[in-house]
Parts: sequence; structure tokens; C-alpha cells
Amino acid sequence: MATASHRPKLLELESVAAGYLGTPVVRDVCLGVGAGEVVALLGSNGAGKTTTLSTIAGFVQPMAGTVRFDGAATNGTPAHRIARLGLSFVPENRGLFFGLTVREHLLLAGRGRDRLDQDEVLELLPELEKCLGRKAGLLSGGEQQMLSLARALMTRPKLLLIDEMSLGLAPLLVGRMMGVLRDIAERFGTAVLVVEQHVTSALEVADRAYVMSRGRLVLDGQAAELRQNPQLLRSSYLGEREVPLEGERSHAFTAKNQRPAKEE
Repeated sequence: MATASHRPKLLELESVAAGYLGTPVVRDVCLGVGAGEVVALLGSNGAGKTTTLSTIAGFVQPMAGTVRFDGAATNGTPAHRIARLGLSFVPENRGLFFGLTVREHLLLAGRGRDRLDQDEVLELLPELEKCLGRKAGLLSGGEQQMLSLARALMTRPKLLLIDEMSLGLAPLLVGRMMGVLRDIAERFGTAVLVVEQHVTSALEVADRAYVMSRGRLVLDGQAAELRQNPQLLRSSYLGEREVPLEGERSHAFTAKNQRPAKEE
């Protein structure tokens, strides 16, 4: 069986640049996610993480490079067509219809062929069962996040993109939701790419992680190795100079080969 780092990549970004109104926000982004793998994309606010997800999903078109999903380049493909190929996106704002009930959200998402059964989704997120008849606008923040994830799962996605799942959630619930992502990857073979500010929780469940700073990937490696290198992770996460930023990525397992900081 292939290990997480050696699985065939369902998603690949090759030297991707993307942004808005002709101005790039991210540059030279190269990353991959394999089927059944959880990958965390980390970085401070404004680093370019959401733009990267939006480019993968087709909401933003690449200015350079190639986005490849399930073996096919998706540059120029509208977002709704990429979704039909098997991509589900859980946005930061959760994207719910506050006037619809939990049950109605799941029914709408579950239309069509090759969809998950509602019971399969509720098995992963049993907290929603008591809320099926409640409107989304009356749910707690944690329940809304669960519903947003449940709705995305109803389509049985090959690739699941999640933007800031922990936003506004209590730490205990963050850990619970991260564990669900691990279950999704293992149970359904879904490739999961999660943008997350809660670094510790993300690295606990991820197979691998990338760190983005100022629109570039500055660090990548196995999640377990990154957990054991907190200083390296901290410096890259904050965009400090001891991690190269000019298109040169540093790997967790070669941290000792970083360029030394210049003396003042």
C-alpha cells in the first residue's frame, strides 16, 4: 500500500500564480494532494491561502502555471464544472441558507447519482441528527460548521477543500472537527486540503503540510516532522527571514541546511 507521501496525486498545482485584477496574490505555487490524504495549508492572515483554494475550485483563474485535478488540467474551467468532476468547497463563511433546515440542505446537496446516503453523513456528524428540522440560521456556530461540512460530503467528493474550519469554534470542537476530516479521508478515500489557523490541531490529523508566506510556499514536509520542529514552523509561519522567501522552499527534514540569517 502506498504511504501518504507516495500516493498518486489527485490534485497538483504546478508553478501556479493567481490574483485579482491582473495583480498576482500567489506566485509559483507547487503542491499536491493524494487520494485518502489530509494536507494542511498553513500561514498567517493575508498569506494567500484562500486565493489558492479559490484558484483550485475555479473561482479564480490562474495567471500562470497549471492546476491539475484527477489527471486533467482545469485552467479556464468554470467552477460549476470543476464541482461536477468531484470537488467540494467548504468556504470560510460556510455558505449556508439560513432559511432552510438542516434536512433541506442535505436533501438539496444529495440530488443526483453517486451521492452519499444521509445516514452515512450523520454517522460522521451525529450531532446534526437532533437538528434536522431546525433552520440553519438558528444553529450554533459549531452546528453550522458541521452542516457546511455535511452538505459538502453529500456529493461524495473526490477532493474536499476547507477554508478556516476552526473559525469561531471552541478548541474542543476544533479537535472534534479535525478528527472528522481524518475519518473522511480514510473511510472514503477523499483527498482533503484544509486551510487552517489552528496549527496544532491541523498537524495532529494531517499527513503533510505546506506553509505559505507572502504568496509563496516557504516550507513543506511531513506533519509529524513539522510538529517536532516548532522553531522552524514558527519562523516560516511568521514569514521571518531565516526561512527563504524568494521562491526557495525549505523542507522540514533539511532544516539544518537553511541559510543563516545575516548579521545586522
